[in-house]
Amino acid sequence: MTGERPLVVAADETVLDEILRVAAVAGCELDRAPDLTAARGHWARAPLVVLDEETARLPPALPRRRGIVLVCKGSPGPSTWEHAFRVGVERVIALPDEETELAGAFADVVETPAEEAGLVLAVIGGRGGAGASVFASALALAADHDPGGALLVDCDPLGGGLDLLLGLEKTPGPRWPEVRLSGRISVSSLAAALPQRRHRGGSLPVLACREGEGPAAESLSAVLSAGRRSGRTVVCDLPRTLTEAAAEAVTVADLVVLVAPMEFRAIVAAKQVLRGLSDLTARVGVVACGRSRNGVSPTRTAALLGPPLLADMPAERGLAMALERAEFPAKPTGPLASAAARVLSVAHREARAASR
Repeated sequence: MTGERPLVVAADETVLDEILRVAAVAGCELDRAPDLTAARGHWARAPLVVLDEETARLPPALPRRRGIVLVCKGSPGPSTWEHAFRVGVERVIALPDEETELAGAFADVVETPAEEAGLVLAVIGGRGGAGASVFASALALAADHDPGGALLVDCDPLGGGLDLLLGLEKTPGPRWPEVRLSGRISVSSLAAALPQRRHRGGSLPVLACREGEGPAAESLSAVLSAGRRSGRTVVCDLPRTLTEAAAEAVTVADLVVLVAPMEFRAIVAAKQVLRGLSDLTARVGVVACGRSRNGVSPTRTAALLGPPLLADMPAERGLAMALERAEFPAKPTGPLASAAARVLSVAHREARAASR
């Protein structure tokens, strides 16, 4: 965030309250001035200036500058446009219909777009108990070492909660459905409020489900867009039966990872999951986990399913016992961490190729 805060000059208390509310949702702190004369000290330095109609009607008392927004109640009339032109307003925002535009302006101040867009990665199990949530968590922990960091998002309301998996069930912070968002948001402000899984080199914010309630599609879309804009990798743990929100994640994901055990029944189940995914995206890859009892190789397993093999993940010694003890493994090496690193590398490589 820039060192200076947006400046708000509003005489209408109702409009001021709405501006403050939208700024709070965007995680943006403001400087306030009762009139243009009092605003003089912040006028030139503020990254954004927000005026209401009453202020804009006054004779210009300060030099013209860029980045002035005029907020009005309802649709702007001819006089509103006249005052906006005279003051040098760049944009007129009508509340409540254009609230997302104002939130976006505040979000751009809080979190300027990253030079390189972040990734959206989705993980889904080929069958129940495939280990998709464990792999999604490992993938997010790996991605959190990247410069932009990561965010782990629980999209499976019946999955038991990623906070429980990561030992964060008693850690304070919002969960779905307490997080109700729309439009442009600041993902850094959201991440700072969430429970954090500490690891070597940092801490991973986790947005988990609570009591069988998952994200609304609109809220998840806002989080994914904000994460991508900020350069952060957002990893979504999806339910096998896609909800509206999960379908949104699949549609926008740079890569959907299907975790498939190397068992015949698991392959049959995974094919059913793939049918639902194929209606939404072609960006799917397979992580083959475990060992086949009949000698079928991971490459052959992926060939039976169709999507390319991203990684082969043999069973990890002690993993099941660690999870039973609510101790999510934090090993920097081993099959789980190695497979997550390979998948992340593929996702980065494909994203760079797509941007050329």
